[in-house]
Amino acid sequence: MLEPCCEDFVFIGEIARRLLEDNPSYRQNWGEFHNEVYRLQVEAEKAAEGNIFVSDRGTVDAFSFHPETAAQMGTSIETEYERYFAVIQLGSSAVLGQPYYRTDEIRTETEAEALAFELATTRVWKAHPRYYYVPAEIDIEKKYRTFLVIIEKIILELTEGRQNR
Repeated sequence: MLEPCCEDFVFIGEIARRLLEDNPSYRQNWGEFHNEVYRLQVEAEKAAEGNIFVSDRGTVDAFSFHPETAAQMGTSIETEYERYFAVIQLGSSAVLGQPYYRTDEIRTETEAEALAFELATTRVWKAHPRYYYVPAEIDIEKKYRTFLVIIEKIILELTEGRQNR
């Protein structure tokens, strides 16, 4: 069930997972993979233009794993920050250990690797002016409620910004 505050949002799914499902050979060429993630993310965001969207990832994520992506795509982290009104990073359950962290055929990282990826992602996003971090929680409902409080704060900021124009 979608929360009433999010009914008009456009949701963009996880592009990286889809790419790896469709073409596992990307694991042999991470540079190409991250360039494609970036390109498809931009495409999905353009399709959502004019709407508030929530995305599993953002364009800057590719830079945390493959910093060369920014130059290859002719952009910078600062330019990419302007694409996003706010950023909410959800903490990985890897910090909680087993049985909370799970892998599958696509998400194969160990707990330590997942935490290293989270740290890398945090480093590239944390300078965004509206960056929020929601830590992992054993009680997933508590994490979800924290997320919703942030969403409601962001909606209020957006609404106030529109009224002040």
